[in-house]
Amino acid sequence: MQDELNPLSKAVRIRVPESDEMEHSSPLFLTSSFTFDDADDMRAAFADENDDNIYSRFSNPNVDEFTQKMCALENAEAGFATASGMAAVFSSIVALLQNGDHLICCRSVFGSTFTIVKKYLPRFGIECTLVDANDNAAWEKAVQPNTKMIYLETPTNPQLEIIDLEWAGNFAKKYNLILNVDNCFATPLLQQPIACGAHLVVHSATKWIDGQGRVLGGIIVGKKELVKEIYLFCRNTGPTLSAFNAWILSKSLETLDVRMQRHCENAMKVAQALENHSKISLVKYPFLQSHPQYEIAKKQMKSGGGIVCFEIKGGLESGKKFLNALQMLSMTANLGDAKSIASHPASTTHSKLSEEERLAVGITPGLIRISVGLEFVDDIINDIKQALEKS
Repeated sequence: MQDELNPLSKAVRIRVPESDEMEHSSPLFLTSSFTFDDADDMRAAFADENDDNIYSRFSNPNVDEFTQKMCALENAEAGFATASGMAAVFSSIVALLQNGDHLICCRSVFGSTFTIVKKYLPRFGIECTLVDANDNAAWEKAVQPNTKMIYLETPTNPQLEIIDLEWAGNFAKKYNLILNVDNCFATPLLQQPIACGAHLVVHSATKWIDGQGRVLGGIIVGKKELVKEIYLFCRNTGPTLSAFNAWILSKSLETLDVRMQRHCENAMKVAQALENHSKISLVKYPFLQSHPQYEIAKKQMKSGGGIVCFEIKGGLESGKKFLNALQMLSMTANLGDAKSIASHPASTTHSKLSEEERLAVGITPGLIRISVGLEFVDDIINDIKQALEKS
């Protein structure tokens, strides 16, 4: 019966087999290794002749449960869970590229991803060309004979640029490239990159998938043959998700649908409330008609997501005053939490970029990113507005 269920039901119902105790909630498998009945069973496990668990760096029942749920939600063939979102990003690239290969990457990506592609990939002999998110001609021009992969975010962090995934899928197919999509901001509830031609999808599960700011985690899902290579890389290098974190994340998926509905409803109301505010020069939210890629967002996303960005008049000093005046919203290095969070990307998540690099992707000194939480929406709006008045 489980194969016939809707993916939302699978996110609730997929679980490890019940033990003799007949527990309703999946138990924790806090063990580093697993035993075998005899030497031949152990040999067969190490020879990959079966799927028996060997060692929790390789596989673990809790991690497998979480991975299966994410595969169901993303409609993916296979997956591998990692210790953090950045472990997923790094592994999804380095496991498949080698010295002499070339990567095309969206210029507007998370700060740590930018650091990986600009600072660390060259140490492995992997070239990278950064292109503007919606400059299709630049993507075409960037293709080289040794190009192997396209990496992109949509919506991008933090500027909420939207890349047409249908176009990206056709582009990857045209040049026989691996399309690797960071789907963190949208979650599989709002957007399905694989249906548009993506070969891999990565997430920081630390964000909306956990949803309560408790644990770190990452996940890579996609084509079985690609995930197998990533699994072998991670099995030997060790960026494995812990059983406890997997157990937390798996339970979180049971409420992802209802949580994302409220995040999106609140975010839309926050964006509308701020759009014409006298202290703000620009508000960006994918489902506002003023968004430059509004039509693309409406085509490929079910809702606009939980992030709202705005440009505060007065630049850096006004931004500092705004953050310091907040009374309810948190200032913390996270997003996707039940609690609303305000941050200043230029001095935090993207501070390692040069000023020129930040400005190239629209990260100005006055840019504020709001991760809209699950509080009563009027309280969120009122706190933002009173802080704006003091900025």
